[in-house]
Parts: sequence; C-alpha cells; structure tokens
Amino acid sequence: MKLLSILFTLNIMTMIADENPNINTIYFGGGCFWCVEAVFEDAKGVIEVVSGYAGGEKKNPSYREVSSGRTKHAEVCKIIYDSQEISLEQLLEIFFLTHDPTTLNRQGNDRGEHYRSIILFNNQLEEDIIKEYIKYLDNNIFDDKIVTKTELFRDFYKAEDYHQGYYKLNKDQQYCKMIISPKISKAREELNKYYIK
Repeated sequence: MKLLSILFTLNIMTMIADENPNINTIYFGGGCFWCVEAVFEDAKGVIEVVSGYAGGEKKNPSYREVSSGRTKHAEVCKIIYDSQEISLEQLLEIFFLTHDPTTLNRQGNDRGEHYRSIILFNNQLEEDIIKEYIKYLDNNIFDDKIVTKTELFRDFYKAEDYHQGYYKLNKDQQYCKMIISPKISKAREELNKYYIK
C-alpha cells in the first residue's frame, strides 16, 4: 500500500513537471538534512522538500549505513521549486546563509563525510550558475575558502519516513531547539522576502 502511495505521488510530481517547465529540482547537502529541510520547506516557491541520500556508492542505503561513512553518501534534501517564484540564485542565497560551507565534512558538532557541504546539479546551466555564485562568495563574503562540493546529479534515495518533516514534528526536541530553530530564525530575519509570512 505504501509503495502504491509513493508511486502515485511520484507520478503526480512528474505530471506537474511535464506540464510546467518552471518546476525544477536541486539537491542541497549542508550538514544534517533535518536542518536543510526545515530551512527550505517554508520558502516561497518551494513545492516540496524531501530528505535523503545522494553522492554515494550503494543503492538504497539506510540511515545507519550512511552514518557509518562506508557508503560515501551525503545527507541531502531534494528541493522541488517553481523558478517563476524563486530562482536558483535565491535558493543558493538561503543555502549558503544557513550553513558553514568552509568546514570540511562537518557542521558544528555534526562530523563525518555524510555531513559534507554539497550541491548536486542537473545540467551545465545550473553548474555555471552555482560555480559563479560560489566564486562571488569566495571573493567577497567568506574569509576561508568554500569547500562545498559540486557534482552532477546521479541518484537520490529518499530517507526513512521518520526523517521526513522532522523539525515540524519535533520542535521541542533539544537538537531542534538548539540547532535548527536558530538557523530558521536567521534565514527569516535576513532573507524574509523569500519566506511565506
């Protein structure tokens, strides 16, 4: 039954994308995917955010396997958005504001290759936009060099159900209060124009 539901959802999303060329997908990894998901899910123009795994070697890895570091995956979020409402550059602005792209394989106390800063692009145009944006940040904003990986998208594996919508379901959990809530507050304060009121 769950498989049928997933297939139905995927078919609907495919139909929407086929009917509307402004519907695009980008993949961001900036530490724990709970944080990335929470930061983007209420941004204007963002249709859906899905937590999962990408950039690794094993098909359909589990959270336990990814966390072990043996699969080489990163925790990432698949972000489906309407480019008429929010551009890739604006999504990049949110992404780079809400994590530290200058620390290798960690965000704060979250350490390991699966927490690396990474963007998975779909085509040459996206790659050019991302690399130009990083170049601008390196030259004008950050003192330390940006270590965000940029790679061509290959595979994305949806994470287990309990990871989806984690922040909204667990706002009183200590990690959410101490780590995720400040990121959301920062994004809404500094980039309020990109958020639903």
